[in-house]
Amino acid sequence: MWDARDPGRLRRFWAAALGAEAIPDDDDCSRLRLDGDVWLDLCFQPVPDAPSDPPRLHLDLLGGARQAVVVEDLIALGATRADIGQGDVPWVVLADPEGNPFCVMEERAEYRATGPIAALPLDSADPDRDAAFWSALTGWVPTDGTPGVRTLRHPAGVGPLLELCPETAPHAGKNRLHLDVRRSTADDLPEDELRALGARRLDGAAGRPWVVYADPSGNEFCVLDPSRD
Repeated sequence: MWDARDPGRLRRFWAAALGAEAIPDDDDCSRLRLDGDVWLDLCFQPVPDAPSDPPRLHLDLLGGARQAVVVEDLIALGATRADIGQGDVPWVVLADPEGNPFCVMEERAEYRATGPIAALPLDSADPDRDAAFWSALTGWVPTDGTPGVRTLRHPAGVGPLLELCPETAPHAGKNRLHLDVRRSTADDLPEDELRALGARRLDGAAGRPWVVYADPSGNEFCVLDPSRD
């Protein structure tokens, strides 16, 4: 889920960038199909304030041998080159039309079968602890990844990697981009089980078909009601 000053514009950019398809009767989300019944929804909600803190979650897009072509295609869609202090690195940093940074990655063996999103790097105060938390929460399983980073993946072996990366600073402010977890049944992930895993419930979703939590490092995420298809 992205916060956006202009959700429609940002949704159109990311749908075109990733080849996601429109969801009937849903102007807020697009669906990225990964393999068979495995998919990710990309959703955008209106939030007028621009981000003031460095992002703790961003997208790493698949580039590989086509990295330069992918970069130019994204710039043609409205992305811009960005300098976030990355220095001389083999990936390319861009920003989407609202200034949210993301990366186009070089060739890496671990990105096989990811689809257009290679990885979802998330800042973590304790990657070992948070990898265990997100694995229990989602059912994703540990997999090989970048040294020093704890990495999870969908058990089907497709889709992006979730990378728990050592944070450079404690969590502050609100994440401009956060993860949503979809419940499969009304009894899935009850409140007491989430708290036992280390989640903390946050305010701000009254009347909505989701509940907002923070993971053990303070990163916001939402648990969607199973009725939200």
